Amino acid sequence: MAISINKYLSYHGSALEMRSKRANVIASNIANASTPNYKARDFDVSNALKKISRLGPLRTNSDRHFVSDKSAGDTKVQFRDPIMAALDGNTVEMAVEQTSFAENATKYQATLTFLTGRIQTLRSAIKGE
Repeated sequence: MAISINKYLSYHGSALEMRSKRANVIASNIANASTPNYKARDFDVSNALKKISRLGPLRTNSDRHFVSDKSAGDTKVQFRDPIMAALDGNTVEMAVEQTSFAENATKYQATLTFLTGRIQTLRSAIKGE
């Protein structure tokens, strides 16, 4: 049975791309923590992944079923609602940003591990091991 390498790797590739974009958005928030009237931004990676998945909500633990033929670049960045906004209008909350950044980094690493495993599986199949 033939397999499309692009389809085999695309879901995790898109997830990596979105996690990287989210890391940049959160880093921008942290960099602007003292900028007056700066509004913290973020986006929901899991909802973005649901949009690129043909199955809708991610209900299965078998990633073989996910196929992505859309780019991760079409994610919608939104303003984050602050728990307590600063007097100068800045909505960046360092504890929230640092927690979000750490969580995103962990999920990025997990996705990278899954993608590496898929590539190693393909290598083994090609080599006939």
